Amino acid sequence: MQLDKSGQDYHLFRTFLEDACGILLGDNKAYLVNSRLKPVMAKHQIESLGDLVAKLKSVSFRGLREEVIDAMTTNETLWFRDSHPFTILKDKIFAEAADQKSHAPVKIWSAACSTGQEPYSISIIAKEFRESFPGKLKGGVKVVATDISPTVLANAKSGIYEMLALGRGMSEQRLKKCFDPLPDGRWQIKQEFKSVIDFQALNLMESYARVGTNLDVIFCRNVLIYFSPELKRQILLKMHSALKPGGYLLLGASESLNGLSDYYEMIQCRPGIIYRAIK
Repeated sequence: MQLDKSGQDYHLFRTFLEDACGILLGDNKAYLVNSRLKPVMAKHQIESLGDLVAKLKSVSFRGLREEVIDAMTTNETLWFRDSHPFTILKDKIFAEAADQKSHAPVKIWSAACSTGQEPYSISIIAKEFRESFPGKLKGGVKVVATDISPTVLANAKSGIYEMLALGRGMSEQRLKKCFDPLPDGRWQIKQEFKSVIDFQALNLMESYARVGTNLDVIFCRNVLIYFSPELKRQILLKMHSALKPGGYLLLGASESLNGLSDYYEMIQCRPGIIYRAIK
C-alpha cells in the first residue's frame, strides 16, 4: 500500500465511510485504516487509498464496498458481555413481562449483533428465566438480530463457534447445556436457541421497518460511540419510534443519552442504567 503523505486520501476515505455506514474516524486513525484494509487492497491489487476510494464510488465495485465495510466494522464481542444487562433483562424486564400475564412474545432487537453472541445470550437467558419460573413468560421471546456486515451475519446464523470464542464469557455449564459438539472440535448452538432469532442485514442509517414496531427491548451496545452526535441522535429517535411506550433501551457502559429526556427516562438498576421510552 502506498503511503498517503498529504492526508488527502485518508480524508476522502473518512468521508466515504461516514456516508456509507455512519462510522466517524478521528484524525489519528490512519494507522487503523491501513492495517485493516491492507489485506483487502492486496487481494484486489489496489496500490493506494485514493485508488480504493475511486473504485468504491463506482457501481461496478459493490462487492469491494462490502469487503471494506466488513474490514472497518469492529466485531469484538463476548458472551453475556458486561453481565449486568443480562441480569437486568432476566430480573427486571422479563419479570415485568411475566407479571402482565400476556401470551404475546417479548420482542427484542439486538442491533449490531456481530457474530451472534448477544442475541444467543438473550435467547439463553429467556430459557433460563422460563425454567426458573414455570408457566411464566408464556409467549417466550422473539429476537431480531441485525448487523451491517454480511460476513458476520453468516457466522451468526450458523451458530457454530470455535472453543476460543466460546471461552470468552461462556461457562462450561451453559456450554454443555446449550451447545452440541461437532466432530471438528467446534460447537453448534442448539436449535431451540436459534429458532427464536431472525438475523437480518441492516444499516442503522436506513429504515427500521423490517425490525418492526412496538418492541419491548432494544440492545444497542457499544455502537453509538462510532457515530457523530447528530447521527447518534437520529438513530436514537428512530429507535424510540420502534419501541412501545414503556419499552427499554440498553446501551453500552460508556454510552449515554444527552438531550433526549423528552423521549427516554433513565432507570438506575444498580448496577447498570437502562432507558425507558416515554410518550
